[in-house]
Amino acid sequence: MFEIKNLKASLADEDKQILKGMNLTIGDGEVHAIMGPNGSGKSTMSYVASGKPGYVVDEGEVLLDGVNLLDLDPAERAAAGLFLAFQYPVEIPGVGNMTFLRTAVNAQRKARGEEELNAAEFLKLVREKAKSLKIDADMLKRPVNVGFSGGEKKRNEILQMAMLEPKMCILDETDSGLDVDAMKLVSEGVNALRDGKRSFLVITHYQRLLDHIKPDVVHIMADGRIIKTGGPELALEVEHNGYADLLNEVA
Repeated sequence: MFEIKNLKASLADEDKQILKGMNLTIGDGEVHAIMGPNGSGKSTMSYVASGKPGYVVDEGEVLLDGVNLLDLDPAERAAAGLFLAFQYPVEIPGVGNMTFLRTAVNAQRKARGEEELNAAEFLKLVREKAKSLKIDADMLKRPVNVGFSGGEKKRNEILQMAMLEPKMCILDETDSGLDVDAMKLVSEGVNALRDGKRSFLVITHYQRLLDHIKPDVVHIMADGRIIKTGGPELALEVEHNGYADLLNEVA
């Protein structure tokens, strides 16, 4: 289970609190979506949970299976089972995709006390995962995200997720910059990883992504906290009416 309890967080170099008492609970195998206006704190929540530098936690906890992730460094949070897919995946020139993946997978296996994969075992696994996600073998031979299209970068993130097999996956606006076909491919990759145990938190502005990744629960976030929770119909309400009425309800 993934829980955020009364999370308050600020930018480290500014006297500005962004998260103002956020609470969220996601059960094993559940898929939740968060929508909200720009500046509501959606991405900040994902950064704080994953341990990105530049943020100060003023109060609260982020729990994964009862372990407070805020007490761990970013690598330990990843080994504990947290994965963040970035809105804008970075390019890493000079680092091959295969080398990156094998290093990441074996680092996590070592941290969990598991035996590292040898070259043959890794190659078999990555080929299986890439094939299931319709990722061309050529992408595996290139430097990480260098020269990739927006859709390829996002699919590469999903491949990383498939290889690392996290318990909790946060997707920070994975649909940003994708055309319809690329969004469908990415969504198919996410859906292929749903197994009744792995949980997802999908941050998005658009209902169209949720047509493909069908969430169990939808949350609306504004001013650093969740202001309303409902079923998939809540996303449709936002699509048709915007956020004004919801914001007025809590004003």
